[in-house]
Amino acid sequence: MSEESFRRSQKCFIDNINFARGFRKSGDFTLAESELLSLYGHTMLGLESALLAPQTIEEAHFVQALNQPDQAQTKIELVWLKYIKLTREPKHFHSLNSSHSYKVPSKIMAGTNVMPNEGTQLNASL
Repeated sequence: MSEESFRRSQKCFIDNINFARGFRKSGDFTLAESELLSLYGHTMLGLESALLAPQTIEEAHFVQALNQPDQAQTKIELVWLKYIKLTREPKHFHSLNSSHSYKVPSKIMAGTNVMPNEGTQLNASL
């Protein structure tokens, strides 16, 4: 299977919502993958949403690969599945501060009865 038998899009495919700086600068796609998305993106989107009917064997296999992702073989199929994963699945964020270990200082201080020593004074002179 090759890209030559896959229909090219009439215009360049751009996703300004998910990749505002473009596919190349996003860091998620290689240069070859971003080129494939730009050239064939509208065709792949049309085939996925059933707005376009498959005209070649490669396009029919592409539609089949969307239903069964483990059968994806070509670069076009793999890059579109990667695009779907990046745009439609929720993003997981891992932070250093867990919500369980973080405590708001006001809640910590509200329960304590800390009295300043009588002998200590704050020096507020500038």
